[in-house]
Amino acid sequence: MNAIEIHELNKHYGSLHVLRSLNLTVAEGEGVILLGANGCGKSTLMKCMNGLERAQSGSIAVGGENVIAARGRALRKIRRDIGVVFQQFNLVENLSVFQNVLYGAMGRQPGGLLQVWAPFAPGEVRERAMHCLERVGMVEKAGNRCRDLSGGQQQRVAIARMLMQQPRVILADEPVASLDPKAGHEVMTLLWDVVREHKMTVFCTLHQLELAEQYASRIVGMKAGRIVLDTQSASASREQLLDLYQGETRVDQSSPEVRQKPLADKTDTESLEAS
Repeated sequence: MNAIEIHELNKHYGSLHVLRSLNLTVAEGEGVILLGANGCGKSTLMKCMNGLERAQSGSIAVGGENVIAARGRALRKIRRDIGVVFQQFNLVENLSVFQNVLYGAMGRQPGGLLQVWAPFAPGEVRERAMHCLERVGMVEKAGNRCRDLSGGQQQRVAIARMLMQQPRVILADEPVASLDPKAGHEVMTLLWDVVREHKMTVFCTLHQLELAEQYASRIVGMKAGRIVLDTQSASASREQLLDLYQGETRVDQSSPEVRQKPLADKTDTESLEAS
């Protein structure tokens, strides 16, 4: 069974055609890394896969469930099975490490927020949170506030929170972009080890080619809103990977609608939503 199925996916922001007839399948347990320059549409694709953005046409199925058609409770049910690891960690910095990890169980606790608030959380939930922290090597920091941790430590806490959620599919959007090379390698190794242990599927965006070559079982490349490379990691040449960052890479460069207008300056274009 495929964990992710995308068919003829198109996403527009006004006249800007960001995702252009994308087709992609990811098998259960597969580790896929998505490469591409800033502005090629990677982040927009990730948001569509999690239901944070809605495409105008095409389909996305995660775990056999139609993400685009889902609303309300149906969408929340799909999201329970999708763990997200962000570039900026998205932790509540003034709360403890332990409390942040407990929040990962909120979608599966019938009592909602109260059931994952540390003083009231059931013993089984508290025990599982400590087990998740132990798995990422952060159990001794359980009582610390997240704001007092290093970037690498915060990303470990974010992975523990994701484990607490018990998802089947992991979307990791530039998970090591904010880290130094040593911490980045450590976090990637941890993330890949964890998803393999739990037989999860991981779909991860990166810029670092050496990390993609080291960790991916399969590499997918995007340019200007289209998938232009889809190959097993062992078969991908460095030239193919470098070509993803050459020529017209951004959706605003190759869109006929936008080409007629003056391009914004570099500062503006770097902040485009479709990064």
